[in-house]
Amino acid sequence: MTIQIRRVVTGHDADGRAIVKIDDICGNVKSTRKGQQSCVVWTTDTSPAVNTGDDDASRRETSTTLPGGTVFRVVCYEPGVAPRNHRTDSIDYAVVLSGAIDMDLDGTVVKLKAGDVLVQRGTIHNWVNRGTETCVIAFVLVDAQPVKSGGKVLNAIG
Repeated sequence: MTIQIRRVVTGHDADGRAIVKIDDICGNVKSTRKGQQSCVVWTTDTSPAVNTGDDDASRRETSTTLPGGTVFRVVCYEPGVAPRNHRTDSIDYAVVLSGAIDMDLDGTVVKLKAGDVLVQRGTIHNWVNRGTETCVIAFVLVDAQPVKSGGKVLNAIG
């Protein structure tokens, strides 16, 4: 599997007219474990974001999240994807584009399918594809303060 995501990014010409600045296939495909591929579509490193300039913000160095900013990423999870139990210091907005996947939250499993949306609020979780087709999810990760629960700070892990 090689993820093929068409990316269209708008901007402005020298006269301030709206134009398409980028129309390509996402070229920064990465895999962090067996059965998973992702493409960073765009990032911001500030909030509010800056919409001026010609730099391709998908090329900005980032890990799972970007301190002070956002990451827009599309991820493919193949059946049997290797596990990665983790928590991020972000609030994540997700849309399942195709397929289905189980989200495991400390042993509570929720099945998500195409068309479902999710707001992930700094919880520890794992994505498990027990199906027969690849699951594709679009994520927007927004930097957030670490979660506080039960008098403890629950920092990012994994």
